Amino acid sequence: MFAKTERATILLVDDVPANLSVLSSILREDYRVQLATSGAKALALVAASSPDLILLDVMMPEMDGYEVCKRLKANPDTCDIPVLFVTARNQTEDEELGLTLGAMDYIHKPISPPIIKARVRNHIALKLQTDALKRLSFMDGLTQVANRRRFDETLGNELRRAARQQHELSLLMLDVDYFKLFNDHYGHGLGDQCLTRVAQVMQAEINRPMDLIARYGGEEFVILLPETDLEGARKVAESLRKTVAAMQISHAHSPAAAHITISIGVACNTQSETNSAAELLELADQALYLAKQSGRNQVKSWHHKKSTPRNV
Repeated sequence: MFAKTERATILLVDDVPANLSVLSSILREDYRVQLATSGAKALALVAASSPDLILLDVMMPEMDGYEVCKRLKANPDTCDIPVLFVTARNQTEDEELGLTLGAMDYIHKPISPPIIKARVRNHIALKLQTDALKRLSFMDGLTQVANRRRFDETLGNELRRAARQQHELSLLMLDVDYFKLFNDHYGHGLGDQCLTRVAQVMQAEINRPMDLIARYGGEEFVILLPETDLEGARKVAESLRKTVAAMQISHAHSPAAAHITISIGVACNTQSETNSAAELLELADQALYLAKQSGRNQVKSWHHKKSTPRNV
């Protein structure tokens, strides 16, 4: 849900500035309003800021509203943004085409301010409900960080974004050391508490909006660090390792230390060598395996397949 001080963002797209001015005057009191006078400008704004709702004119030169909607719905990063057509075209086949392309509504000109406000309000409320349900479906029930499903989806999106924008994407894969021994000796109830505490303290460390920590399975977690090179990722990993160790959660039966520790494998998808999701996961997993084989409670990194794993 939006915070009380946060307002939804509405993108208005029309090649006639006067139409934009009218729509803006109706909506700006309740929403943040962005303006675009062409389909190309609208797509650029959506890519940069991801608005909550789009009011889109159909008849525009070069790229009409139908084409804009088609491109938005074909892109995994933008397909869930609701689109409302606002147009003078009032034939049944026009409306059918717009809805078939994925638009949520079709509003005829000349516009009625009360109707515009009501429909925008209803669609924003629906989006809030949908987003809330989606967040719940993407959350690990125990640790309250992202789950495997959310991670898999985000990894694919971030790999595509890294390829488009030519930046590096790093992945951390980490394991709570000797966690089975912890469960065996302290019980699964304390084991669940331990995992939750470890996840939450790491979540507090991973504080950039673009970063993502997820529970990968059991006592294993993964962390995505977009726009982060290998050196930066190793620093984050070492900071996490120290933070978890500093919690001093007793683990009297661990060969690694008298308290809970983590081992971390780091991999980086560089601009010069692009890996698939499976390849990047494999590299991080190989680095994690080496960290375990080397005694645990440490960080190892792997740049790409031909590289030798490195210490921090």
